[in-house]
Amino acid sequence: MFGIGFPELLLIFALALIVIGPKKLPDIARALGRGFTEFKRATDELKSSFDEEVRQADIRDHVLGKGKLTPPDASYDPYQDAEKAAPFDPDNPPDGVVTREGVPPIVEVAKDSDSATEADTTDDDESRHDG
Repeated sequence: MFGIGFPELLLIFALALIVIGPKKLPDIARALGRGFTEFKRATDELKSSFDEEVRQADIRDHVLGKGKLTPPDASYDPYQDAEKAAPFDPDNPPDGVVTREGVPPIVEVAKDSDSATEADTTDDDESRHDG
């Protein structure tokens, strides 16, 4: 610690006690402790912000050094299957698609293939809303 041993510290403490006095010495020691703590906090904050800037610069150099980022297969077109599919007909949407009015379509569920009728698969508005 700067080449200061125990005897030197006792001498400094004795001189401080004589010059400052026993009543003010605890207050001054407390103020010095707070000052050193604040100084340490400020230097730690400066060091962490410097380290963060260095880390961001390294990442930036790494990304820019590799060049433009491209997907693994640049010739892949995600829309090529959509062009081959049949166009969407709003008058006849596929099963399970909610119409523009917000009413889901009624899907027929056949109990037996012979017993499914129109009366079994459609509901009237009053029976759906009764609680």
